[in-house]
Amino acid sequence: MTQTRFTGKTVLITGAGTGMGRAAALRLVAEGANLVLVGRRPAPLDQLLFEIETSGGAAIAIAGDIADDAAVAAIVEKTIARFGRLDAVFANAGVLSEFKPLAATDAEDFEVLIGTNLRGTFFTIKHCLPFLEGGSILINASWTAGGVMPGAGAYASTKGALLAMMRTLAVEQGPRNIRVNAINPGIILTPMADDVIDPAFAARLAAHTPLRRNGTSEDIAGTVAWLLSDDAQFVTGQEITVDGGYTIGGLRP
Repeated sequence: MTQTRFTGKTVLITGAGTGMGRAAALRLVAEGANLVLVGRRPAPLDQLLFEIETSGGAAIAIAGDIADDAAVAAIVEKTIARFGRLDAVFANAGVLSEFKPLAATDAEDFEVLIGTNLRGTFFTIKHCLPFLEGGSILINASWTAGGVMPGAGAYASTKGALLAMMRTLAVEQGPRNIRVNAINPGIILTPMADDVIDPAFAARLAAHTPLRRNGTSEDIAGTVAWLLSDDAQFVTGQEITVDGGYTIGGLRP
């Protein structure tokens, strides 16, 4: 049976052009959502917008950098001007950067990661909050916030900070009936991950996973839809790990 959980609702997605953002957009529009597609690069946004409109969905694509406070404010203004409402936010955009030990990480590395992953997510949520009446916010964090992948320490630090932000927002916004949660994707082979995970390393990671494979963006989309929907109306302040069992750890036969 076709789901219609988002009929008449507007969802804003950052980092929508590729990877998990794109997969979530296609899932949500299939369930009736009006979408605001946000990303830095116009080309993948325009391609996604074309696919959505061709299939009969409603969406707008807005190119912009979420690390720019004023740009995010303008994006939200355009959202309200187009759809008149905002019901949910998937704060998905993030950058990974080069893998390197923390001892070799310099200030510039942190500045890029903090600018997008932390400040950009904060700006996105801050400017959306005044227009949310109830509804849901979902932050894309990472399994590395609670586990360790050597070389990803700076990235993981920003994702751990997002989980602290999520829990605080859940308490502060609960009286407004706004739910705030986070997902911790495991090894998901997105275009961003492909830049730092070569095929041999990817095979090793898959072998460590109970389901014996790495994840795809589509593996994340269903959890995103659930947490943003009213089916999760009593779920807030939670981090949901979607990793095929990777972070369970232990020896594998």
